[in-house]
Amino acid sequence: MSTHELYTRPPDELGWQVPSAGSARFSWEYDEGRDRLLALYQKGKDKQWDGATRIDWDLEVDPLDPLGTPDESMSLYGTPHWAKLTEKDKGELRRSYASWQFSQFLHGEQGAMVCAARIVESAPDLDAKFYSATQTMDEARHAEIYGRFLHEKIGMLYPINDNLQSLLGDTLRDSRWDMPYLGMQVLIEGLALAAFGMIRDTTDRPLPRQILAYVMQDEARHVAFGRMALRDYYKQLTDAELREREEFVIEGCHLMRDRLRGVEVLENFGIPTAQAEEYSEQSEFLALFRRLLFSRIVPCVKDIGLWGKRLQQAYVDMGVFELGDANLDQLMAQDEEIAEQLDAERFAAEERERAQEVRSVIASGADG
Repeated sequence: MSTHELYTRPPDELGWQVPSAGSARFSWEYDEGRDRLLALYQKGKDKQWDGATRIDWDLEVDPLDPLGTPDESMSLYGTPHWAKLTEKDKGELRRSYASWQFSQFLHGEQGAMVCAARIVESAPDLDAKFYSATQTMDEARHAEIYGRFLHEKIGMLYPINDNLQSLLGDTLRDSRWDMPYLGMQVLIEGLALAAFGMIRDTTDRPLPRQILAYVMQDEARHVAFGRMALRDYYKQLTDAELREREEFVIEGCHLMRDRLRGVEVLENFGIPTAQAEEYSEQSEFLALFRRLLFSRIVPCVKDIGLWGKRLQQAYVDMGVFELGDANLDQLMAQDEEIAEQLDAERFAAEERERAQEVRSVIASGADG
């Protein structure tokens, strides 16, 4: 079935063209590089995987409850509209929320793929180009996986959210070579990691948990790459140049915070936009979700050297300032461990199945 047949509403246009203003940069220095980035490049090569075989696509998914979403997490819960919903309506609402979340993941991964390719083109250093080439493949795999999940398991897609599209556009239009790092590696990827992690750690559905865990294993490397590259570069910038990038971060964080309301879902259920926005803003679950979503961004921004007074005040106003002290390395290590644990559990189950088959064959032979 065509993707356009699955959209809740047709996208405004079939494609999206963003003018490119940056320069393509070549480096003729082939025998030197930063050891940390080259080690990350080697890890990126070693950790490539196939989404068609590593993920168990035979696992069943209930399209009316793909993630095991609790009632309390939906913005309509406790409102007069909720009381009017039938059980079937509630199932369709869960399906819509899961579709909206994973649709934004899908669009974000395509954006990440384009930004990674842009970094290959525009980064001045060959070690950064090498690593970004592996990341471009990672992001293509992620887009493939999220697209397949939406097509085969949920059967519904939402167009890209306006705020996500705006931040992607700002990131790609900027001629400065470091902006795809900052916009994608730090802001969009950091926010995505937190969203992935919250769903991964709360869902009781094995297929989406597999998908999110394996994607997060890749994303941990991507954020590490952005931190390394930008930390080195931002040490060289003037105060004025750093302030320009901090302004970009502040605006991007506001866009990302506003992206998270899922108003489009409620609008599809016939709720006027103003009412949908009010319900979303009143949701205690959404407030908690928003706070957790900045758990990966704030410490990363601080780590790369963007921590001026105006940026700090913006995070104070958002209620996330103290997240700057979070241990990013520990979070990334946990992401890798969870993916490796899932692999170990799956391999152990396959070994048990093979052993049982062997025992069955031996028993059949003895009976014969």
